[in-house]
Amino acid sequence: MRLRSKTPEPVAIARKYVESFKVPSAELNLPAFLAAILVLAAGFVVNRYVVGQWDEIHPAVAGVAIFLAVYILFALKVANQWDRAVILRLGRFHRLKGPGAFFIVPIIESIVQTVDMRIRATDFSSESTLTKDTVPVNVDAICFWMVWDAKKAILEVENYYLAIVLSAQTALRDIIGTHELADMLTHRGELGSRLREILDEKTNPWGITVQSVEIRDIIIPKDLEDAMSKQAQAERERQARIILGTAETEIAQKFAQAAKQYEANPMAMHLRGMNMLFEGLKEKGSMIIVPSSALETMNLGAMGGLAALSQTHTDGPAHDASSSGRANRGSTD
Repeated sequence: MRLRSKTPEPVAIARKYVESFKVPSAELNLPAFLAAILVLAAGFVVNRYVVGQWDEIHPAVAGVAIFLAVYILFALKVANQWDRAVILRLGRFHRLKGPGAFFIVPIIESIVQTVDMRIRATDFSSESTLTKDTVPVNVDAICFWMVWDAKKAILEVENYYLAIVLSAQTALRDIIGTHELADMLTHRGELGSRLREILDEKTNPWGITVQSVEIRDIIIPKDLEDAMSKQAQAERERQARIILGTAETEIAQKFAQAAKQYEANPMAMHLRGMNMLFEGLKEKGSMIIVPSSALETMNLGAMGGLAALSQTHTDGPAHDASSSGRANRGSTD
């Protein structure tokens, strides 16, 4: 019996995915921290030349240095090669930034989310769904998709990952309901292509493209699986019987054609019989029982004599050698 792991609910999958989102505006990244320290160090050096000594601080120089350090600390952001940062200014979409380092205006601008532009794989399933011929099946599939427009993915749909999972499950159930079980088992590739077309058409306005959908597994009930196995075995036996019957028919037809040829030409029949007898007599230790009427009709007596003579010539040298050996032993005695 096959064990099947339960697929997590789409909401749980989406929640886990959203929790993994990175919001750079809420992070103090290392490049910004190092840049702020360098600004403070530069301000300290400038203060030394302005004041003339190390232990006295000029208020203006110190204020400017601290302001620049704080600004860099919160304004400098870094996006990975595969990320695009969505920046809002006063609640409105302003621009996309990344990859690499970029600046934002603190308080006025904010990064609401970074979008991963790489190809991603999402697995989904449909459990106990009825096919067109009312067979309950469990189908597991995997979808390969990517975000090609980060602006649309953030602004057009609230949670594009959850939307993809739910859309994929709905499309899979619809496809299962319009296909019979035999078609699903034999045309997985066509089923995946149709799913890809449906999902790509639906997600394209969201800035998302579906590259491929693959059907990983189709699980049917155990009793139905046994019945299908017996049906396949019966079908194989039927095909074997048909092939055997066809071969017997062809052999009978060939025998009928040969009989007609031998009936029209008795000499050919005699030659065939003589050839069969000769082939049988060539084997050592073989014995062939032939009716006397056949010997008279086909002159098989002469044929048997020739075969015996041929065998005598074959065994002659060995027989002569043994006779001469016995003669030599007699003379010696």
